[in-house]
Amino acid sequence: MARSDPRNTSRYWHAPGVRGLDLLHADFTTHDYAPHVHDSLVVAVTEVGGSEFKSRGRTDIAHEQALLVFNPCEPHSGRMGGSKRWRYRSFYLAEPGIKDVLTSLGIDQPRHFTANVFRDPDLVARFLALHRALAGEPDPLLHQELLVRGFGALFRRHAEAGQRVPVAPADARLLAPVLELMRDCHAERLTLEQMGQVADLTTFQLIGMFNRLTGLTPHTYLTQLRLRAAIRQLDAGQSVADAALASGFYDQSALNKHFKRTFGMTPLQYVRALTS
Repeated sequence: MARSDPRNTSRYWHAPGVRGLDLLHADFTTHDYAPHVHDSLVVAVTEVGGSEFKSRGRTDIAHEQALLVFNPCEPHSGRMGGSKRWRYRSFYLAEPGIKDVLTSLGIDQPRHFTANVFRDPDLVARFLALHRALAGEPDPLLHQELLVRGFGALFRRHAEAGQRVPVAPADARLLAPVLELMRDCHAERLTLEQMGQVADLTTFQLIGMFNRLTGLTPHTYLTQLRLRAAIRQLDAGQSVADAALASGFYDQSALNKHFKRTFGMTPLQYVRALTS
């Protein structure tokens, strides 16, 4: 759903394939928000400019280094204030989505935030990356990974003290069955839950362990496996489109994007070099 106004534009939509998550991308120059509440947990990140907002009886500033968080049913309002423009991205995570995040962390107790603003540049970057990914090409594994990393870190770092979030075990051998699954099933639509189950890890633990031991995320590691498989397909004479599907990419454009990002050339350029 898009709002048409040359001074104030916005798009609101449901995140594809993600339970209980809606998204907003807004670019405002004159808009003021009256006091209101949401049934969902609200997280907002600013791309350009900023605004003033009121919550809990105080006024604060939304800006590019601030992560805004409002608990479900927490009243707040906002206005442009001293900025001439406010372009931002928001997440609205409803109860089913909150439960999914808690499950990914290995906990089941509700979390509450005792502040509305967190100066956490790393989290700001994570939520911007998540929002942009959800607005882009379909890639459920990437979306799931970024969502767990973003909301998982937010809950672990800034939610009220309560049930401890289990951290990834130190035993590197736990990753072996995950790597084996990824090698054997790289062409399938693997999920983080499937990967975590073979090692008895939560999805949040899985991502943390992967990053610590390989320097990569599960999505990046799996993409590299698929790229190597695609090269084998191309070397065997398969077309680019067939190689993409056989190696686990959603389509030829997805293979093209990752191939060029990794190797500095397109698959077609690679094939032409083989025959030149």
